[in-house]
Amino acid sequence: MILSDLPLFFEQQLDADANHMAAFTAEKPADRGAFDSHWKYILSAKTVIMQTIVFDGHIAGYVGKFDWFGEPDVCYWLGKEYWGKGIATQALSQFLTRYQTRPLFARAAGDNIGSVRVLEKCGFAHIGTATSFANGRNADILEVILKLDE
Repeated sequence: MILSDLPLFFEQQLDADANHMAAFTAEKPADRGAFDSHWKYILSAKTVIMQTIVFDGHIAGYVGKFDWFGEPDVCYWLGKEYWGKGIATQALSQFLTRYQTRPLFARAAGDNIGSVRVLEKCGFAHIGTATSFANGRNADILEVILKLDE
């Protein structure tokens, strides 16, 4: 990941539809200082791996691994204009080939069918659910928990 990509990631995460779909987003997406502090922390953590997703020469989003509840989790984000093109599936699949930490976990809003489908296509299986507070919805919502063993 290149630090110069962060301004575009900030702009992408300002989209209200994207925040709603992702659900588990920043409390105040427009707070650039909080965004910068969050990414400074992420990029300084030794257990975090983040990569920029490039599509047709444009920065489409990012994919990464971090530790959540003491377990390795994956995350990804795509700007809204890149949704529905198979980009997230391709990027996550390539990421999983390079970073073979297993088991690996993932979480998604239960009604974010597209994101859940990306994870399933990449071999993740449903292992449970939780009810968690989602800033992007300002409410508790169902969260799907998935795991990749291979």
